[in-house]
Amino acid sequence: MIYGYIRVSTVKQANEGNSLEGQTKLLLENGVPQENIFQDAYTGTKADRPQFNKLLNELKEGDTLVVTKLDRFARSMIEGSKIVNDLIEKGVKVNVLNIGLMDNTPASKLIRNIFFSFAEFERDMIVERTLEGKQIKMETDVDATLGRPKKFKKAQRDTALQLLEDYSYNEVAKRTGISRRTLIRYKKENDLKLLKTECEGK
Repeated sequence: MIYGYIRVSTVKQANEGNSLEGQTKLLLENGVPQENIFQDAYTGTKADRPQFNKLLNELKEGDTLVVTKLDRFARSMIEGSKIVNDLIEKGVKVNVLNIGLMDNTPASKLIRNIFFSFAEFERDMIVERTLEGKQIKMETDVDATLGRPKKFKKAQRDTALQLLEDYSYNEVAKRTGISRRTLIRYKKENDLKLLKTECEGK
């Protein structure tokens, strides 16, 4: 039997020619029956891919698995190489359309490991650029945050902290619309910040 697997994780990927429709078309053109195509829409960094797991249980010796690219399996060299190697050891042929048929020859092992290495490197670079972008935003935008965005702007928080010097938490909550619990958190954060500044100045 010939089976196919397709996966897309982001809208950007779909726009770059990796759409589910585009992958399906390629698999059909290479002899994979429509009913034998399994698909997921999960990121490669997540292990929870129900259709892929179902497909792995379906494959048996003599079958052929067709994918458009190596990185449809995974974004990690370790995970991806293990999957391909396990399938080959099981007697399943793996046909990667932009590379060719995967087997147990040294050349085939070298090629697929190189491709997985590049896929993993690309993912790590994306993560690094994303973190750098967030850090730059934190340094230039007083209202920016690396976690969940704050509901209230810095000016609102500063005003609330000033009011707390003369009014109770409940009174400031009524005046500003900021909950008592959030005000307490803002006050603690501000006190720690002032303490740190004082210690650094000594």
